[in-house]
Parts: sequence; structure tokens; C-alpha cells
Amino acid sequence: MKKKLRSLFRIVFGRTAFVILGLALQMWVFVEAFRILNGHLHYFYILCILLSAAAVIAILNEPIDSSFKMAWIIPVLVIPVFGVLLYIFVQMQFQTKDLARRLKNSSAKTWPYLGQNKEVREELKACDGRMAGLVDYLGRTAGFPVYKNTYAEYFPLGEDMFERLMEELKGAQKFIFMEFFIIDRGYMWDEIIKVLEEKAGAGVEVRVMYDGMCCLMLLPFHYPRTLERKGIRCKMFSPIRPVLSTHQNYRDHRKIAVIDGHTAFTGGVNLADEYINRKVRFGHWKDTAVMIKGDSVKSFTMMFLQMWNVTEQREEEYEKYLPPSDLPFLPGQSPQGYIIPYGDSPFDKEQVGEQVYLDMLNQATRYVHIMTPYLILDDGMKDALQYAAKRGVDVKIIMPHIPDKKYAYLLARTYYPELLKAGVQIFEYEPGFVHAKVFVSDDEKAAVGTINLDFRSLYLHFECGVFLYQNQVIEAICKDYHATLKKCIPVTLETCRRYHWVGRKVGRLLRLIAPLM
Repeated sequence: MKKKLRSLFRIVFGRTAFVILGLALQMWVFVEAFRILNGHLHYFYILCILLSAAAVIAILNEPIDSSFKMAWIIPVLVIPVFGVLLYIFVQMQFQTKDLARRLKNSSAKTWPYLGQNKEVREELKACDGRMAGLVDYLGRTAGFPVYKNTYAEYFPLGEDMFERLMEELKGAQKFIFMEFFIIDRGYMWDEIIKVLEEKAGAGVEVRVMYDGMCCLMLLPFHYPRTLERKGIRCKMFSPIRPVLSTHQNYRDHRKIAVIDGHTAFTGGVNLADEYINRKVRFGHWKDTAVMIKGDSVKSFTMMFLQMWNVTEQREEEYEKYLPPSDLPFLPGQSPQGYIIPYGDSPFDKEQVGEQVYLDMLNQATRYVHIMTPYLILDDGMKDALQYAAKRGVDVKIIMPHIPDKKYAYLLARTYYPELLKAGVQIFEYEPGFVHAKVFVSDDEKAAVGTINLDFRSLYLHFECGVFLYQNQVIEAICKDYHATLKKCIPVTLETCRRYHWVGRKVGRLLRLIAPLM
């Protein structure tokens, strides 16, 4: 019920609502135009054509993906007056521009702490010259360096990650930073909050940040005050308010936990009971996460502080949160390979998360195996998947068999035939819902994080992930992928032909406006 209400709210206050409202107002204007203009209606028709033409020219010249252009052109042509007004409204969102400015200023303050170690970069270049291109892109363009001296551990289920997270939280001595898209009261959060309250009482600095979408149905609007009374600093990112604004489209979809600057967690797991299978919603919930220890944790610490300080006035003491230079690794936690934690912002005109995925697809020689809950692709990602398969790379995608969003499932199925014909293999996780976001390639590369294969994750959300190269944890990721594959059912062209024709038609219609949903 909560999920349905959240989806309804997103529709009411999203761009889809503007289109529906615009269509209704357009009908009213046409009726009034017939009544008022009477014999001069042709002038109004000419005005509509000129407005639409001007808007289409402007959209075609925008430096955005072609899928977004088409999604804008359709309402501009179908409802010319209000389609144009909608486009102008979105382009002139001062609140969004102010957030982008403040985030840029906050991020600039962390740049001195995210410099690239030249020795590590040169060592990697000598090891694999092709990898140097991705490293340079993430370092120079996105501001995220490559590290060594880091241990990584992979968790194939949310309950595995939760158990380890609790251990690390209980061992915190200096500070705990937690930034999650969803926090919901229940067993998981109750257990975490007990530890956080205890640690705050013992003098550990504790900060919690969650996305403002939670204030709709999961948490009271003033829940941060509840945590403040427990000694925990807390804030919502971009609280949802009942006003029409595209500012509310940009959600903080990241999942980050940092302990004492030496340990960090990320992945698909939010802080709610369904993510650890304590509550059943869509069958068995398959999720993944990764923990890192060592130098690379610094990037996650700075990502958190960048977002936290968007609304802060006082200066941050960044040095006190840097990882210790003499961090001891426990037996069995020897650092190996290279690690790049990275983030993605909708305001920097760079699709960092997508570029990491595309690089893996384009550089792969043997296989790319993928887990994702959604499959709503732009042209670049679709072409890369198809081309990789056509040149002989084993491309497999694991999708949910029980979806959490019916419309997203119908949309995903419209891509199945195109991908299957190119040689991409698609499987559905029969026990339930896959929420994992995993790419693994050629036994030497992997990406685990929060980034789905859909327009919202790739273009509109704040996201994060970890790229791993020649790291021992990749073996565990491959093992989990093959174990998950055994619980999946293959999708074939014959399977696609058996889908109900109504669902196929609805999916095709939704695909026209997929980037705006």
C-alpha cells in the first residue's frame, strides 16, 4: 500500500502530471478558442505551429540524449501551447539551479583531498594501458581517483551485509556517516538505531541523511528531530513538498555507510526489512553490497560530506575524517588490486555511472554479466549491449521475475526482443525480485553500487558505486552470479511472443515517454 501511494505521489508531482494537466488545459483552450475566435481560428492554429516549431528546434539543439529529445518533442507536438510552456517551465527551475550551484561549491572544498596518487596511476597504466583511460576519465572529469591499499568484501544478500554492518558500527570509535535512499522503521532500522544511539552517547559523532521521499509514507516529516534528541545529527535531502517543481525529480539514491574513515559500505541495500528478507513484498529479495577498508574509503567520506554540506553554513574540518595512514588489516584482509569509488550527479552533465558500464561493455573480450532490477535503456546503452554480443562477448542480464513496479516491467520487456536477436541472453530470477546492481567482466573487472539501468539512475538521481580491477573479491562476485543464474528462467523470443498483447502495447506507449517518468 505504501509503495502504491509513493508511486501515486511521484506521478502527481512529476513531469507526467504536467503532461496530463497540459492535455486537459489544451482541450479547454481549444473549446474556448472555437467559441471566442469564431471565424479567426486559423490564426490560433498558425500560432500553435510556430510555437511548436520553435520549441522543437530548441530541443533538437539541446546537448541531451536523443531519447530525452523525443520524449520532449512528443508533448510539444501533441499539446503545442502547454507542451511549450512545460518545456520553458522545466528550463527555468531556479530552485534546481541553486541546488546545483551549492553542490558544486561544496564539492570544490573536497577536491584537495581527492588527488590522484601518481605512482598508483602509472603502475596501473603499465599493467593495463586500456584501464588508464577509464582511470583518467573518473579522476579528471568526475574527481574520483584510483586507489590501492584497500581490502574489499562482497555480500551476495542484504542480510549478509546487515550482519557485517552491525559489527562495524559496534566497533566505531570516532564517527559514523550514513546516507541512504530509504530508511523504514522495522527490525533492521531498530537494531541499527540502538547502536547509533549508544555510540552517540559514548561520544562518537553520528550523522544520518536520507532522501526526502521517505517523508511521504515511511517516516514522519519531523523525524530528524527524533534522532537529534538521541544525539544523532540528521537531515533529509530535498524533502518532498506538495508543490509543482522538477527540483523534486532529483533524488539521493545513494547508499553509503562510513565508519571511522577506514571502512565503507555501498550497494543496493537500503535500511528496510524487505532488503534483508525480514518482510516479503515481491518474493525473495536478491540484493548485493560491498564493503571496503583502506585508503579508498576517503572517496566515500568526501561524497557524504559533499552532500551533507549543501545545506550547511559552517566550515567542515575535512582532515579529521581522513583514513588513518597506519590502518592495520586483519588476517585475511590483505589489500589487492585497484579500487575506484565513484559518484554520479544529475547536475554535472556527465553520466558517470553509465560511462563505467559502457567502458566495461566496450572493453570486454569474453563476457559481461549483469544484474539489474530495471531495463529502460537509452540508445547508447542498448547499442553497447547489442554490439558486445554481436562481436562474440557473452552478455547475460538477470532481471526480476516478480517486479516491484508493473510499468517498469512492461517497459523492460519491450527491449527483450531487440537484445535477444543481437545475442544478449536474458534471465528472470524466479524466486522473486532482483534489486542488485552488478556488472562483472572477464574475471578482472566489476562494478557494484546503486546505479540501475534506467533513465532515473543514469540521468536524474545522485548515485554511487565501486569499480574493482584485479581484486580478489571479483571471484566471489562471479561465484554469486553463477549461483543466482541457477535460480533463473531463460527468456526467449518465443517467451516474448507469449506476453499478453495489451501489456506489449502499453509497454510500447510508455517507451515514448520513458525518460520523463
